[in-house]
Amino acid sequence: MISYNKALKIIKKSKISFKSEKIRSESSVGRICSKNIYSPYNYPAANNTAFDGFAINSKETFNLKKNKSKKFKILKTIAAGDNPNIKKIKKFSAVEVMTGALIIKPFNTVIPIEKVIFYPSKKKPQYIILDKKIKKNEHIRFLGSDYKKGDKVINKGQLIEPKHILAFKTLGINKVLVKKIPKIIFYSTGNEISNKKNIPSWKVRNSNSYYLKSYLKNFPISFEEKRILRDNDKKKFFKEIKKNLKNNTDIIVTSGAVSAGKFDFIPSEIKKFKPINFFKGSLIRPGKPILFAKLKKHKVFFGLPGNPISSAACFRFFVYPFIRYSLGMNNEKYIQAKLIQKYVKNRNITRFIKGYILHNSKGYSEFKVLKGQESFRISPFTKSNAWGLFKDKKSIFNKGDLISCFNA
Repeated sequence: MISYNKALKIIKKSKISFKSEKIRSESSVGRICSKNIYSPYNYPAANNTAFDGFAINSKETFNLKKNKSKKFKILKTIAAGDNPNIKKIKKFSAVEVMTGALIIKPFNTVIPIEKVIFYPSKKKPQYIILDKKIKKNEHIRFLGSDYKKGDKVINKGQLIEPKHILAFKTLGINKVLVKKIPKIIFYSTGNEISNKKNIPSWKVRNSNSYYLKSYLKNFPISFEEKRILRDNDKKKFFKEIKKNLKNNTDIIVTSGAVSAGKFDFIPSEIKKFKPINFFKGSLIRPGKPILFAKLKKHKVFFGLPGNPISSAACFRFFVYPFIRYSLGMNNEKYIQAKLIQKYVKNRNITRFIKGYILHNSKGYSEFKVLKGQESFRISPFTKSNAWGLFKDKKSIFNKGDLISCFNA
């Protein structure tokens, strides 16, 4: 039985290299970016106004004072989307501009509409009157001030989110290169597993497949659940694995039948395929019987424990990291939170603890270990908002110790 860190190293070493495909940018939410994406254009594409008002040349106001005002002739009105070109612009001219309208030379500053004095009247204005020096570049959005041509928009390995679609479409990025969607095939195992609503006390409702499917709902994964394999289905299991090694399945996942009991047939059957990389069991709780095997260059197998919480923990801390490694994703972010109560565990075991992240009055994150850490208890899991990772080589964790916390 190996440590969690050693198991992670084997999994990382066994990652699959997924190919990429080019798709329309508006359809890329939830996909993983295959290479850095850069802006093909400047944004804004030209200087434009941030307010409704009047554009003038600030140099023409340098000598203006209360007792030395000047009339600036209104040439035209330019709205966002209008061609701003004007053939002849005489000195002491002004242009009415709507928000987003382009600012062309010699105009270089904007006076908000609220501060403008009109002549001869507001109803029939022909001029605006200025009686003070106006600074250059007031209320102007400058060419390339948000994105310059060649600026990075998103990194390789990033999950594309709706906010990125806004940027793509604004910047004229119509197609993006993303990782192809991995395909997971899932099998529940055991005579006790049932999909029925009403069951006798010796049966167990199938829940693991529903949890995994819902966990991956907003992730770029194709998840397909297959039939439940019973305790006497060794031959069927072998045939299913063999079939999946020949089709487009990338990751095969099972729950149950991986421990050391009479009907735990999966480890011996998987060994028949002569895996490239393999481990059976890890020094963790919950989920100690976890099994991993790389069966071919682009095929892997995960055998999760049948216990729902053990299965959830192993998926979260083994299968999920493997998917991220294989898709070339950025390192997962986690929160460092202070433990609010003492916790003691076996020194050699890595514990995945159901807990709750709180924020104290000073704004610091704190982690509360919930009662009922036994792997059969589902109730604390529903109340948790995080997994706390309590590493091996340490048995006593005192109040105030920093704990790495991951989304539940």
